Amino acid sequence: MWVVGKVTLGGYRLRMPWDSDGFLATLGGSSPHTQRAYGHDVREFVAWAERGGCPEPADVDRRALRRYLAYLGTREFARRSVSRKAAAVRAYLRYLHRGGVLPTDPGRALRAPRGDARLPRVPRREEAAALLDAAGDEVDVTSELDDPIALALARRDLAVLEVLYGAGLRVSECCGLAIADCDLKAGLVTVLGKGGRVRRVPIGEPARDAVSDWLAHGRSVLATPDSPPQSVFLARRGGELSTREAHRIVAAQPTSSRDSLHPHALRHAYATHLLEGGADLRVVQELLGHADLATTQSYTHVTRDRLRSVYDESHPRA
Repeated sequence: MWVVGKVTLGGYRLRMPWDSDGFLATLGGSSPHTQRAYGHDVREFVAWAERGGCPEPADVDRRALRRYLAYLGTREFARRSVSRKAAAVRAYLRYLHRGGVLPTDPGRALRAPRGDARLPRVPRREEAAALLDAAGDEVDVTSELDDPIALALARRDLAVLEVLYGAGLRVSECCGLAIADCDLKAGLVTVLGKGGRVRRVPIGEPARDAVSDWLAHGRSVLATPDSPPQSVFLARRGGELSTREAHRIVAAQPTSSRDSLHPHALRHAYATHLLEGGADLRVVQELLGHADLATTQSYTHVTRDRLRSVYDESHPRA
């Protein structure tokens, strides 16, 4: 999207860019979800600015940004959504400033209410174990049937679940795993995380066995001539497993709760159970690939809640 700017050259006004496409190109290291969300947020902001008296990037000032926050408030977005939209606009205006489109960065002072810190329901140790045992039993049951596709899918689903819980990967990291990233003999997977950060994460014997079984006996059943040769996990039709399909795999698992699980709940369970087992917070930060320790510390709230519950149930003076 392009509009007339306030720069002159030889007495003529030049056209200055909002350049939302250029901004989105800088998000290549972010997850596809973040790129889509920021793209939508930025386009929404530019459309609002053009309608609301800011047809040029240089017209955006603090007052305009305060009006934009007020506008978002009238749309009755959740606080988390408003916070994300404000973050997208801040990053976008910073990009325009650094590119010389804006002489100053008005977004530096843009502050929105912080979203509610919500963590998903975290499966307890015994629930996570039961979930994985059930997925393993499904492989055993399916192996007795004359249905190679069903057996391959059961092997894949077990491997996905074991990696999500056994290594604490984000769902996008799990779906993006390459065969070369998996050193099953050493029990390590190399992960490309947010911001292009690479980390090596250990996986336990159950995850190693599940992935090895899938690669040896299941992947070739689903693979087609067009399948990506580097991808560990494949979809039913042979393409790379999508995050949406991974969500369906997790949601389909039986649990003791009426609420279905999702992949990030297994990542939370991974972190929570490590901390409950005495793992150092800094170590958990490295394993999760968090850039900021404060992000990892959110898991300690779950742990403290459980400790309090045990205390209340067990101590005579509770």
